[in-house]
Amino acid sequence: MYNFEFSKPSTVADAVAALASEDAQALGGGQTLLPTMKQRLAQPETLVSLTGIDELKGVCQGDNGAVVVGGATTHATVAADAAALYPALAALASHIGDPQVRNRGTIGGSLANNDPAACYPAAALGSGATITTNKRDIAADDYFQGMFTTALEEGEIITSVSFPVPEAANYQKFVQPASRFAMVGIFVAKYSDGVRVAVTGASEDGVYRWSEAEAALSSNFSASALSDLSVSSDGMITDLHATAAYRAHLVKVMTGRAVAAAS
Repeated sequence: MYNFEFSKPSTVADAVAALASEDAQALGGGQTLLPTMKQRLAQPETLVSLTGIDELKGVCQGDNGAVVVGGATTHATVAADAAALYPALAALASHIGDPQVRNRGTIGGSLANNDPAACYPAAALGSGATITTNKRDIAADDYFQGMFTTALEEGEIITSVSFPVPEAANYQKFVQPASRFAMVGIFVAKYSDGVRVAVTGASEDGVYRWSEAEAALSSNFSASALSDLSVSSDGMITDLHATAAYRAHLVKVMTGRAVAAAS
């Protein structure tokens, strides 16, 4: 590690002011940022911790029935406090990483980083969530813009995420055993106006919606509705854990499992 300044504001306004300084970086749980700093892949001069801001923490039900999660809420808190409100979201959170990661990592940090194998992006996109920052509301369909890329601007902080609660939902993750990241993860959510299917861990462009599956499942919410569909391996990730073709195969398999479990 190298020397840097550390700031721990207690309000969003103070955090925004601190992030206005040159080469400052917001710090959530640090599960991604600190390892990259150790490898000198990121070298901010100032870290602005968001963990001391109480208004960014907690899980509640919004006026419209949506589940609202504060940006600095840990995975463990989501797993516990969203269980009765949005079981599929709570179950997803309960299987992120290990206990140490779940008690430090935050939903805002995960969504801001937008790792191509992270779980929360699938939940947000699959639920049609709204990401609220200190400046604006961003629909999930507009928020994710590619691997490690989002609509966030410099100095913009995720303050909360609002998840519309579906009629049925489930998340299925084919786990890479060492990292606990998703080799392929599928979030399926059935709403009155249709089905959303979000895929993480598979594409070189990061999380995305599988529109063909959405159309088929909106007509027939059953795993059998996927039988005639195929997933191209073009643009899929190939690494030491799995080939592009294997990940494409997993997308269909895990979607079928998610639908069956949600049903």
